[in-house]
Amino acid sequence: MTNRLTPTEFLYGCSIDPSVLELRPDYRALLLVVEGIDPRANSEIAHELINKAEAHANELLAATPVDQLPQISAWREAYRGFGAKPQRTRNSLEALTRRAGAGLPRVNALTDIYNAISVLHQIPLGGEDFDLYDGPATLTRATGDESFDTTAGGEVVLENPETGEVIWRDNTGVTCRRWNWRQGKRTALSQDTTNAFFILDALAPMSDEELEATGEALSQALESLGTAVQVSKRMVGAQ
Repeated sequence: MTNRLTPTEFLYGCSIDPSVLELRPDYRALLLVVEGIDPRANSEIAHELINKAEAHANELLAATPVDQLPQISAWREAYRGFGAKPQRTRNSLEALTRRAGAGLPRVNALTDIYNAISVLHQIPLGGEDFDLYDGPATLTRATGDESFDTTAGGEVVLENPETGEVIWRDNTGVTCRRWNWRQGKRTALSQDTTNAFFILDALAPMSDEELEATGEALSQALESLGTAVQVSKRMVGAQ
């Protein structure tokens, strides 16, 4: 499956189901489509950002327990709202912040940049391959029948989300479970990704201005990954 939508068509087709906003009226997402990435780019900016993110995480954790950091605490509360146990299924920001203290993973320039921005700006941030989407992305609550492909024991397996779970999905199935907990294999970034889709998740107390600034920081860093990089954006949710 190859995404046949333009970035503008895709972004303005993305939506948030009202049931999610009933759960968290303060939720907003900044959506980015980034075209023209050179998958072989070796960005010095990525290396610098990872170092800064690790140092920032160490400063934060020295002063405050991880579960009391403002955005991590907000996301723990959001998870409880749809029945997930945050101590067992940590949102992506918490998982990265905890890991940053001992050193963030080095994957490739594209992944390293968005992981670093997530920790530096304390926001859950997901990155996927835009070309592998089947239609626009929708944030909704699961019926429990949707298909989600993941890895267990080194093998690709299909799972179903729990009824009422908050999920991102496209026309084929689930792309990310539990809002921002685990991304699927089907739309995952790879060494060959040239066009990427990013979701920046925000809850109060993060402001729209802080969310926009995070998107700008991500955009500027990604521009180091090729001379043809172009970024399209759209904010959705409570505004």
